Amino acid sequence: MSRLEKLFRDRRKKALLMPYTTGGYPDIDGCQRILEAFIGGGADVVELGVPFSDPLADGPVVQASTQQALAQGVTSDDVLELASRFSGRVPVVLLVYYNCVFAYGVERFLDAAAEAGIAGIVVPDLPVDEAGDYLESCRARGIDPILLVAPTSLDERIDLIAANASGFIYCVAVAGVTGARASLDDQLPQFLGRVRKRTDVPLAVGFGVSGPEQAAVIAEHADGVIIGSKLIGLVSEAGDLDAALGSVKTFLQDVNEVLMK
Repeated sequence: MSRLEKLFRDRRKKALLMPYTTGGYPDIDGCQRILEAFIGGGADVVELGVPFSDPLADGPVVQASTQQALAQGVTSDDVLELASRFSGRVPVVLLVYYNCVFAYGVERFLDAAAEAGIAGIVVPDLPVDEAGDYLESCRARGIDPILLVAPTSLDERIDLIAANASGFIYCVAVAGVTGARASLDDQLPQFLGRVRKRTDVPLAVGFGVSGPEQAAVIAEHADGVIIGSKLIGLVSEAGDLDAALGSVKTFLQDVNEVLMK
Protein backbone atom coordinates (compact mmCIF):
# COMPACT_ATOMS: atom_id res chain seq x y z
CA MET A 1 0.00 0.00 0.00
CA SER A 2 1.40 3.39 -1.00
CA ARG A 3 1.70 6.33 1.35
CA LEU A 4 -1.23 8.11 -0.30
CA GLU A 5 -3.41 5.01 -0.26
CA LYS A 6 -2.75 4.54 3.45
CA LEU A 7 -3.47 8.19 4.17
CA PHE A 8 -6.84 8.08 2.43
CA ARG A 9 -7.70 4.77 4.09
CA ASP A 10 -6.92 6.09 7.58
CA ARG A 11 -8.32 9.62 7.17
CA ARG A 12 -10.22 11.18 10.06
CA LYS A 13 -12.04 13.75 7.92
CA LYS A 14 -14.78 13.62 5.35
CA ALA A 15 -12.16 14.75 2.82
CA LEU A 16 -8.45 15.51 2.97
CA LEU A 17 -7.17 19.08 2.63
CA MET A 18 -4.71 19.33 -0.27
CA PRO A 19 -3.35 22.86 -0.89
CA TYR A 20 -1.23 23.68 -3.96
CA THR A 21 1.40 26.28 -4.74
CA THR A 22 3.98 26.82 -7.46
CA GLY A 23 7.45 25.70 -6.44
CA GLY A 24 9.80 28.66 -5.97
CA TYR A 25 7.02 31.26 -5.76
CA PRO A 26 7.41 34.05 -4.74
CA ASP A 27 10.99 32.82 -4.24
CA ILE A 28 12.52 29.70 -2.69
CA ASP A 29 12.52 31.05 0.87
CA GLY A 30 9.02 32.46 0.51
CA CYS A 31 7.75 29.19 -0.92
CA GLN A 32 9.19 27.30 2.03
CA ARG A 33 7.31 29.64 4.35
CA ILE A 34 4.10 29.10 2.36
CA LEU A 35 4.48 25.33 2.72
CA GLU A 36 4.95 25.79 6.46
CA ALA A 37 1.71 27.81 6.50
CA PHE A 38 0.00 24.98 4.61
CA ILE A 39 1.02 22.50 7.28
CA GLY A 40 0.10 24.95 10.03
CA GLY A 41 -3.31 25.34 8.42
CA GLY A 42 -3.95 21.59 8.55
CA ALA A 43 -2.82 20.33 5.14
CA ASP A 44 -2.98 16.54 4.83
CA VAL A 45 -1.19 16.54 1.47
CA VAL A 46 0.87 19.31 -0.14
CA GLU A 47 0.85 19.73 -3.92
CA LEU A 48 3.84 21.52 -5.40
CA GLY A 49 4.08 22.67 -9.01
CA VAL A 50 7.23 22.58 -11.13
CA PRO A 51 7.42 25.90 -13.05
CA PHE A 52 6.99 25.53 -16.82
CA SER A 53 6.84 28.11 -19.59
CA ASP A 54 3.61 26.78 -21.15
CA PRO A 55 1.32 25.60 -18.32
CA LEU A 56 -1.67 24.81 -20.52
CA ALA A 57 -3.94 23.60 -17.71
CA ASP A 58 -3.42 26.69 -15.57
CA GLY A 59 -5.28 29.98 -15.42
CA PRO A 60 -3.79 33.47 -15.07
CA VAL A 61 -3.07 33.34 -11.33
CA VAL A 62 -1.00 30.16 -11.48
CA GLN A 63 0.59 31.25 -14.78
CA ALA A 64 1.77 34.50 -13.19
CA SER A 65 3.32 32.63 -10.26
CA THR A 66 5.02 30.25 -12.67
CA GLN A 67 6.49 33.10 -14.71
CA GLN A 68 7.81 34.76 -11.56
CA ALA A 69 9.50 31.55 -10.45
CA LEU A 70 11.01 30.99 -13.90
CA ALA A 71 12.29 34.57 -14.01
CA GLN A 72 14.24 33.82 -10.86
CA GLY A 73 15.76 30.74 -12.46
CA VAL A 74 13.86 28.14 -10.42
CA THR A 75 14.51 24.65 -11.81
CA SER A 76 13.08 21.17 -11.38
CA ASP A 77 15.99 20.37 -9.06
CA ASP A 78 15.14 23.39 -6.92
CA VAL A 79 11.54 22.21 -6.54
CA LEU A 80 12.60 18.65 -5.74
CA GLU A 81 15.03 19.90 -3.11
CA LEU A 82 12.29 22.08 -1.63
CA ALA A 83 9.91 19.11 -1.62
CA SER A 84 12.49 16.98 0.20
CA ARG A 85 12.38 19.41 3.15
CA PHE A 86 8.70 18.57 3.73
CA SER A 87 8.15 15.05 2.39
CA GLY A 88 9.04 13.49 5.73
CA ARG A 89 6.30 15.48 7.44
CA VAL A 90 3.43 15.29 4.94
CA PRO A 91 2.95 13.53 1.59
CA VAL A 92 4.10 15.78 -1.25
CA VAL A 93 2.54 15.47 -4.70
CA LEU A 94 4.27 17.10 -7.65
CA LEU A 95 2.43 18.69 -10.55
CA VAL A 96 4.79 18.73 -13.53
CA TYR A 97 4.28 19.05 -17.29
CA TYR A 98 5.67 16.21 -19.33
CA ASN A 99 8.14 18.35 -21.26
CA CYS A 100 9.98 18.99 -17.98
CA VAL A 101 10.10 15.26 -17.26
CA PHE A 102 11.17 14.42 -20.82
CA ALA A 103 13.89 17.09 -20.91
CA TYR A 104 15.24 15.92 -17.55
CA GLY A 105 15.09 12.25 -18.60
CA VAL A 106 12.10 10.20 -17.43
CA GLU A 107 14.00 7.60 -15.42
CA ARG A 108 16.39 10.18 -14.01
CA PHE A 109 13.52 12.47 -13.02
CA LEU A 110 11.66 9.67 -11.27
CA ASP A 111 14.82 8.60 -9.47
CA ALA A 112 15.26 12.17 -8.22
CA ALA A 113 11.58 12.36 -7.22
CA ALA A 114 11.84 9.12 -5.27
CA GLU A 115 14.99 10.35 -3.54
CA ALA A 116 13.14 13.55 -2.57
CA GLY A 117 10.37 11.44 -1.01
CA ILE A 118 7.66 12.39 -3.51
CA ALA A 119 4.46 10.43 -2.87
CA GLY A 120 2.67 11.11 -6.19
CA ILE A 121 3.09 12.93 -9.48
CA VAL A 122 0.43 14.65 -11.59
CA VAL A 123 1.34 15.12 -15.27
CA PRO A 124 -1.67 16.97 -16.72
CA ASP A 125 -0.56 16.75 -20.37
CA LEU A 126 0.30 13.02 -20.49
CA PRO A 127 -2.75 11.02 -21.67
CA VAL A 128 -3.25 7.68 -19.98
CA ASP A 129 -3.23 6.00 -23.42
CA GLU A 130 0.42 6.97 -23.87
CA ALA A 131 1.59 6.59 -20.29
CA GLY A 132 2.07 2.84 -19.91
CA ASP A 133 5.86 2.75 -19.39
CA TYR A 134 5.75 5.91 -17.27
CA LEU A 135 3.08 4.44 -14.98
CA GLU A 136 5.15 1.32 -14.43
CA SER A 137 8.31 3.34 -13.77
CA CYS A 138 6.52 5.44 -11.15
CA ARG A 139 5.12 2.46 -9.29
CA ALA A 140 8.47 0.66 -9.39
CA ARG A 141 9.81 3.55 -7.28
CA GLY A 142 6.88 3.68 -4.87
CA ILE A 143 5.40 6.82 -6.48
CA ASP A 144 1.71 7.00 -7.34
CA PRO A 145 1.12 8.35 -10.88
CA ILE A 146 -1.95 10.55 -10.37
CA LEU A 147 -4.34 10.56 -13.33
CA LEU A 148 -6.87 13.25 -14.18
CA VAL A 149 -10.48 12.89 -15.25
CA ALA A 150 -12.66 15.73 -16.57
CA PRO A 151 -16.42 16.36 -16.66
CA THR A 152 -16.27 15.90 -20.43
CA SER A 153 -14.72 12.42 -20.14
CA LEU A 154 -16.81 9.65 -21.66
CA ASP A 155 -17.61 6.59 -19.58
CA GLU A 156 -15.15 4.49 -21.59
CA ARG A 157 -12.43 7.01 -20.85
CA ILE A 158 -13.24 7.01 -17.15
CA ASP A 159 -13.03 3.21 -17.18
CA LEU A 160 -9.54 3.39 -18.72
CA ILE A 161 -8.36 5.95 -16.18
CA ALA A 162 -9.85 3.99 -13.28
CA ALA A 163 -8.12 0.80 -14.44
CA ASN A 164 -4.73 2.54 -14.35
CA ALA A 165 -5.18 4.84 -11.33
CA SER A 166 -3.47 4.67 -7.96
CA GLY A 167 -3.11 7.00 -4.98
CA PHE A 168 -6.09 9.10 -5.97
CA ILE A 169 -7.82 10.31 -9.13
CA TYR A 170 -7.65 14.05 -9.74
CA CYS A 171 -11.19 15.07 -10.71
CA VAL A 172 -11.25 18.37 -12.60
CA ALA A 173 -14.27 20.32 -11.33
CA VAL A 174 -14.76 22.40 -14.49
CA ALA A 175 -14.10 22.13 -18.20
CA GLY A 176 -11.42 24.80 -18.25
CA VAL A 177 -8.21 25.98 -16.65
CA THR A 178 -7.36 26.45 -12.98
CA GLY A 179 -8.70 29.49 -11.14
CA ALA A 180 -10.87 30.30 -8.13
CA ARG A 181 -14.55 30.45 -9.06
CA ALA A 182 -17.52 31.88 -7.21
CA SER A 183 -19.56 28.69 -7.52
CA LEU A 184 -19.22 25.04 -8.44
CA ASP A 185 -20.81 23.43 -11.47
CA ASP A 186 -24.25 22.09 -10.56
CA GLN A 187 -23.34 18.89 -12.41
CA LEU A 188 -20.29 18.19 -10.24
CA PRO A 189 -22.04 15.65 -7.95
CA GLN A 190 -23.32 13.78 -10.99
CA PHE A 191 -19.85 13.76 -12.55
CA LEU A 192 -18.26 12.48 -9.35
CA GLY A 193 -20.95 9.82 -9.11
CA ARG A 194 -20.05 8.59 -12.60
CA VAL A 195 -16.43 8.23 -11.56
CA ARG A 196 -17.19 6.78 -8.14
CA LYS A 197 -19.22 3.87 -9.46
CA ARG A 198 -16.28 2.82 -11.64
CA THR A 199 -13.51 2.74 -9.05
CA ASP A 200 -12.60 2.37 -5.39
CA VAL A 201 -9.58 4.67 -5.83
CA PRO A 202 -10.04 7.89 -3.77
CA LEU A 203 -11.27 10.97 -5.63
CA ALA A 204 -9.83 14.45 -5.09
CA VAL A 205 -11.40 17.54 -6.67
CA GLY A 206 -9.53 20.60 -7.89
CA PHE A 207 -9.83 23.52 -10.36
CA GLY A 208 -11.97 26.35 -9.08
CA VAL A 209 -12.31 25.70 -5.34
CA SER A 210 -12.32 29.06 -3.59
CA GLY A 211 -13.80 28.71 -0.11
CA PRO A 212 -15.05 26.59 2.79
CA GLU A 213 -18.61 26.40 1.42
CA GLN A 214 -17.42 24.83 -1.82
CA ALA A 215 -15.09 22.51 0.08
CA ALA A 216 -18.02 21.33 2.19
CA VAL A 217 -20.03 20.47 -0.92
CA ILE A 218 -17.11 18.60 -2.45
CA ALA A 219 -16.51 16.68 0.78
CA GLU A 220 -19.98 15.16 0.50
CA HIS A 221 -18.97 13.45 -2.75
CA ALA A 222 -15.17 13.15 -2.81
CA ASP A 223 -12.22 12.16 -0.64
CA GLY A 224 -9.96 15.19 -1.13
CA VAL A 225 -10.20 18.93 -1.81
CA ILE A 226 -7.41 20.59 -3.82
CA ILE A 227 -7.06 24.38 -3.55
CA GLY A 228 -4.43 26.31 -5.49
CA SER A 229 -5.30 29.54 -7.29
CA LYS A 230 -7.13 30.98 -4.28
CA LEU A 231 -4.06 30.49 -2.09
CA ILE A 232 -1.61 31.88 -4.65
CA GLY A 233 -3.96 34.84 -5.05
CA LEU A 234 -3.85 35.53 -1.32
CA VAL A 235 -0.07 35.76 -1.58
CA SER A 236 0.07 37.85 -4.76
CA GLU A 237 -2.59 40.32 -3.59
CA ALA A 238 -1.18 40.87 -0.10
CA GLY A 239 2.02 42.65 -1.06
CA ASP A 240 3.52 41.66 2.28
CA LEU A 241 4.43 37.97 2.67
CA ASP A 242 4.02 37.93 6.44
CA ALA A 243 0.45 39.20 6.11
CA ALA A 244 -0.21 36.75 3.28
CA LEU A 245 0.99 33.79 5.33
CA GLY A 246 -1.43 34.68 8.09
CA SER A 247 -4.28 34.84 5.57
CA VAL A 248 -3.27 31.53 3.99
CA LYS A 249 -3.12 29.75 7.32
CA THR A 250 -6.45 31.19 8.51
CA PHE A 251 -8.14 30.32 5.21
CA LEU A 252 -6.95 26.72 5.37
CA GLN A 253 -8.00 26.41 9.00
CA ASP A 254 -11.50 27.58 8.03
CA VAL A 255 -11.63 24.98 5.25
CA ASN A 256 -10.24 22.33 7.57
CA GLU A 257 -12.97 23.04 10.07
CA VAL A 258 -15.74 22.24 7.60
CA LEU A 259 -13.92 19.09 6.47
CA MET A 260 -13.85 17.79 10.05
CA LYS A 261 -17.63 18.04 10.46
